[in-house]
Amino acid sequence: MRAVVQRVTRAKVTVEAKTIGEIQKGLVVLLGIARDDAEDDASYLANKIVALRIFDDEQGKMNVSLKDSGGGALVVSQFTLYGDVRRGLRPSWIDAAAPEIAQPLYDFFCSEIRKHLDNVATGSFRQMMQVELVNDGPVTILLDSRRSF
Repeated sequence: MRAVVQRVTRAKVTVEAKTIGEIQKGLVVLLGIARDDAEDDASYLANKIVALRIFDDEQGKMNVSLKDSGGGALVVSQFTLYGDVRRGLRPSWIDAAAPEIAQPLYDFFCSEIRKHLDNVATGSFRQMMQVELVNDGPVTILLDSRRSF
């Protein structure tokens, strides 16, 4: 499972010009699910993300986690994180999970995040979405449940 995590001052996701999820200060989580991912991967990433110390403390140092900051999370499913372009210019999606595998894991990941946060918004699985955000910093972190960067 892969996640691109962006610290934001605000973010929202729309489908067909209707806002379906919105947060103020917090994190946008773009979540990609691989065909061999399991609930352990989702739990690992969810716990890691809410505990990342990437919000500023009183001295301006990144030392505060999402769960301690009182911020929210906007979680958006993004199978394109498993696009493989090592050969050619058109991405291959062979490593991305099929929807019938990915959606339950996406829902499980969101439920794991909700164990720690009051404000969790989501996108709409398998829908064309527009994600609008103001990256704060900018701070963008790449996470993978199977390897470290």
